[in-house]
This record gives sequence, structure tokens and C-alpha cells, in this order.
Amino acid sequence: MSGTSIDAVDYAVCEVGLDRVRLLKHWQAKFPKQLQERLHAAATNQATSYELGQCHHDLGRFYAIGAQRVLREQRVQLVGLHGQTVFHHPSRRNPATLQLGEAAYLAEALRVPVVSNFRAADIAAGGQGAPLATLFHQIAFGQPGSHVCVNNLGGISNVTSIDWRAARKPKLLAFDTGPANVLIDLAMRRLTGGRRALDRNGDWAARGEARQPLVERWLEHPFFSAPPPKSTGRELFGEPFLNRVWRQLSKLSPLDALATLTEFTARSLALNYRLHLPARPGWVVLAGGGAANRYLVSRVRVHLIALDSQTNIQTSDELGWPAKTVEPAAFALLAYHRWRRMPGNIPATTGARRAVLLGQMTVP
Repeated sequence: MSGTSIDAVDYAVCEVGLDRVRLLKHWQAKFPKQLQERLHAAATNQATSYELGQCHHDLGRFYAIGAQRVLREQRVQLVGLHGQTVFHHPSRRNPATLQLGEAAYLAEALRVPVVSNFRAADIAAGGQGAPLATLFHQIAFGQPGSHVCVNNLGGISNVTSIDWRAARKPKLLAFDTGPANVLIDLAMRRLTGGRRALDRNGDWAARGEARQPLVERWLEHPFFSAPPPKSTGRELFGEPFLNRVWRQLSKLSPLDALATLTEFTARSLALNYRLHLPARPGWVVLAGGGAANRYLVSRVRVHLIALDSQTNIQTSDELGWPAKTVEPAAFALLAYHRWRRMPGNIPATTGARRAVLLGQMTVP
């Protein structure tokens, strides 16, 4: 899995069954600077068709090398490859999504089937193509008798509500809440002339002061009040958004600018909980790269506890799932479902007309 932040590839080796996923091994491969820049160009509509095609194959080779280097003689039976999203447009009229990374290189390197292009089938069935990690969240974090929300803080923030208090099966709701790391990372690159790619631990933001009037204005964006099912990406909360607000941010110190973007991220998450969850969760599990940003987590905690002081907030690391393993493990589970010819989407969360098989097979 390589997410919206376009910082690295996260690998997870899992033992998977119908209702269980066990983590065996995980590692990360950082993108080389040149490949990362090309992926950023592709994700911001700045790559030609020739460049896009070359990037698709170069990224596929990079995925394969990263897998081979660590697995060596260890044998896996199946691979789930999400790929790198460079375009996600879940409109009702003409929806589209595109993930780069040619699967044939992994199939050839590991000599096992590879499942990729997971989102297209859900979109073809009238869904948003996201979120797709709901099934994994239920298996890994759902608790009979409790209402748990799993919130992935990748480039984009998405929440899965698993309300298992009153029935044999949980009530599921999942949707994107807006930005997580993407605006913070983009601003950090811009403020440091590319020398830093992220605000590690939120150290810069923690020393700044958020400008609440700006945050209030940005929270009027119609995405936040729109009801689920909904999903978003860099097209809405990436470079276009940052470019629009940069004039306002450029009047602030770098520390205050990052504090304001971090506050916007935390408050937009809490706003979605208030507007769109039918009940307040008893537990919130934070996952993804943003769960390592201590200051962002502290602001999320403040705003969620303001909604309900009884809410317990943990990171996935505390529950045995390192933050960077949750998303790749989710696609390992989806690959298993595709191999077993079982639907992987949940129509109530993506908006699809029906449950469908997710992903396309590449067989060596």
C-alpha cells in the first residue's frame, strides 16, 4: 500500500482466513526522490500520458523489488496491491479512479497471483470506490457489545463506525472525513523549500498558534456537511485547496501556519463525527501515519472528548497493529476475498448498488 501522502510503500505479510487476519511481518520502502516527484506530478495533473505510462511500470518494478528484497526465500501465496492513487473522482455523473503500479512485475518476481485495481468494480456498481478497509476494521477492531470507530489518518482521513451494541451483527458506517496528513505535508515541503517532507511528531505545529477564524471559514467547505457515503482525495484537499488558502497562511509564521492546518484536520474529523455518526463511539482507534503525529493526535483527542467526555482514544499500535500496517493488511484481506470469489465491498458504506468482487487478477 502507498497512500495519498506519497511518502513510502508499506508492506505487510499476513495470515488470512474468513474472519481473522494475523500480522506476521511488516516493513516500509521509502520512495526515491525522483520517483516520488514523478508520482506527485501524476497526482496533480502535471504528467503527460507518456510520463504516466512510464511511471506506471517504474512503480510496478519498485513494488516488486521492495517485496523481493525482504521476502527472499519466504513464500507467500497471494498478493494484494492497492497501487498509488493519482486520481479519484467519485462523482455521481462520471466517476473515475486511477491507481498506478503495474501488477505484472510482482506476479513475475514472486510467482504468485496478484490482485490489484480494487476500487474500479465498486465504482462501476455505483459506489464511491472507497472506503474499502471496513471489512478489515470490523475483524481486527470490532468488539461485540461496544461501539468502536477506527479512524485511519493517512493523507486523507477516513472513519469506520462499528456499532456492535444491540445486535448479532454490527451496524457499519464508513466514509472519508477530509484531510489528515496531506495538507500538513504539502505545507511543510513548501515552507522548507522541499528540505522537509513532514512535520515529525507535530513538533512545529505544537510550537505555533492556530488561527481559529481561518479554521472556521475552511470548515464551511460543503464536503464536511455532505452526508455519507462520501470519499475524497488530493483533488479536493491537496494542492488545489492549499493554493487557495496559501495567501492567508503566508501571512502567518511557519509554526502558526502548520498549527492552523493541524487544527483544521482535527476539527474537520470531529465535525464529521458530530454531523454524520448516529451515536458517539465508546472507543476510537487511530491508525495510519498521522497516528505517529503526537500533536495531531492530541488535537483530535481534545475535539473528540469535547463531543463526549467518555470516549476512549487509542492508537492501533496499542492494540497490536502498528499504524502503518493497517492499510496493507486490509488489502491482504481483500485479496483473499477476491481469490475466494467473495465480495469485498460493503454497499452501505460505499454507496454501491450491490456487493461485488473487488480487484483484478494477474497470474504468473
